[in-house]
Amino acid sequence: MSDQPDRVLVTGISGFLGGHVALQLLAQGYTVRGSLRSLERAEKVRKTLAAHGADTSRLEFVALDLLSDKGWAEAMSGVRYLQHVASPFVLEMPKDKNDLIRPAVEGTRRAVGAAFTAGVERVVVTSSIAAIAYGHDDYSRTFTTADWTNTDSPKVSAYAESKLRAEREAWAVADSFGARDRLATINPGAILGPLLDEDVGTSGLLVQRLLNGSIPAAPKMSFSVIDVRDVAAAQVAAMTAPTAGGKRHILADREMSLFELATVLRAALPQVAARAPRFELPNWVVRLMGLFDPQIGSNTAELGHVRRVDGNSGRLLLARPTIPGPDAAVATARSLVDQRLVA
Repeated sequence: MSDQPDRVLVTGISGFLGGHVALQLLAQGYTVRGSLRSLERAEKVRKTLAAHGADTSRLEFVALDLLSDKGWAEAMSGVRYLQHVASPFVLEMPKDKNDLIRPAVEGTRRAVGAAFTAGVERVVVTSSIAAIAYGHDDYSRTFTTADWTNTDSPKVSAYAESKLRAEREAWAVADSFGARDRLATINPGAILGPLLDEDVGTSGLLVQRLLNGSIPAAPKMSFSVIDVRDVAAAQVAAMTAPTAGGKRHILADREMSLFELATVLRAALPQVAARAPRFELPNWVVRLMGLFDPQIGSNTAELGHVRRVDGNSGRLLLARPTIPGPDAAVATARSLVDQRLVA
């Protein structure tokens, strides 16, 4: 294994987190092989990473599809580590939940299986706290890496189920190769932080909607927040940290409500965030609105729940405190302004 170059395959490199993972890998001297559904996007990704200071002479691309076996074995050639970041993520849940679940699970099976077949040293899979803290009856306690989302609950979304099933698949594949200690999963909260390009993504869309007035009043929803730069740093650290293998790692700074997010944005960027909501809506009003707005309707099960998670495993991996959640939100907003995605 020692004669292999330190090449890392990053799936989903064109995405928000995938791009940040690639940036940090390139900054640390790794060779990065990024997977894309179509190589037509390769030049755009290269230019985006270069614009943020990356040395793209160590950047290469392969075409891979989560729903196709084609190319996975070849993509692992000469690869020392796998960062499996690619996974479908939407705000509005699909009519058929398998539109999310199938690519998440099958893509994970293909990526992790191909990596261990090729003898990759360590695999890092991006999961989510959606695989940990959903579908439970008691939210008074703090959730840890020992917890798993209860997919039997009717309140669990297709997205949460996709993350749960994909992570379970990753551990099952690792076990089938006797390689559990060569797998690490990263379980972040809602990922905020600076966008790399004009692709808003799901996280950026939430902040964009708070800023542009399309959420005139805030539903009583809370979520754990983490900065994308922390998640990317944890993903990279998990490749080589001796104690990271065989474990899940929660990345979360703190819980924030939509109203708190709006308040933070208005204080930091008063002109940009003038239309951010100034009060919270009663739950019954939100449920009524959800009948007409699919994005709201997909998330009404989250009303009133505060999910506390123990982020110590992630902080140990980073060996430093996490970036404060409010700072991550403001960084998202500033990058939306820089990309001219909000007025």
